[in-house]
Amino acid sequence: KAAKEHEIPGDLNKVLENKVLETVSGLYYINMSLVEMTCSGDADGEGIVSKSVSSHSDLIPGVYEGGLKIWECTFDLIDYLSEAEVEFTNKRVLDLGCGAGLLGIVALRGKAGSVHFQDYNSTVIDEITLPNAAANCVKAGNRVGSGDSRKTSKPPLKKPKKAECLPDALTKCRFFSGEWSEVSQLLLSSNKPFLKYDIILTSETIYNPDYYSALHDTLAQLLDKKGRVYLASKVHYFGVGGGIYLFEKFTEERNVFRTSIVKVIDKGLHRCIMEMAFKDSN
Repeated sequence: KAAKEHEIPGDLNKVLENKVLETVSGLYYINMSLVEMTCSGDADGEGIVSKSVSSHSDLIPGVYEGGLKIWECTFDLIDYLSEAEVEFTNKRVLDLGCGAGLLGIVALRGKAGSVHFQDYNSTVIDEITLPNAAANCVKAGNRVGSGDSRKTSKPPLKKPKKAECLPDALTKCRFFSGEWSEVSQLLLSSNKPFLKYDIILTSETIYNPDYYSALHDTLAQLLDKKGRVYLASKVHYFGVGGGIYLFEKFTEERNVFRTSIVKVIDKGLHRCIMEMAFKDSN
């Protein structure tokens, strides 16, 4: 799938029009099931919503890669970034396979110098990632749907109040859709100045071993020589065959990165956080 950069609309209120906002881990995100119900026609040029619904599947290889859903390892990685006090100030960050974009938004809140978001599907970027980033870069006047409604009789607000932009936050962002290799090529051959990333965040992107080579090469091409990758994954993905130890073995064989499992979560399905750095970095 060819790579494309998505422009940030001038009017953020329009981006959030008719969206229902909720909060999780202190971050705003739009209600995805509502997007699935209302997203059709031109808004879903790829037809991923109808295909996902009709096939009852969160993954259709080469068509739709799961971006309409927030996967649980995202929250594992958000927790880890906080626990490990990963420093984002002035760093260049990529949220790879971003879906809802919550990892990139955490980096943005951590005063990252720039945050880029990439998802396979352009519909996901336009209808979910970009609105989520916009919602977190504006003051919505009230904590929308944050659970406060349980303490009062007021229902959560359906619409955010008039958006007030936080200084320059969205100007630090760029949004891309397309295959990893195509996005790498777009960035590396672009007329716009491009500096490699200090931090790449990625969650639940190693479910399919067929994609390991493309993912590995993208990380190798886009990570700064002293950069770090933080990858969250289940130990094993039933049905598709991928998993953390398989990817670790794949990476070892390539001999480009050193990897370490920095956290294991054993509640429910076993899940892990892996840190990656170039072998020749300090």
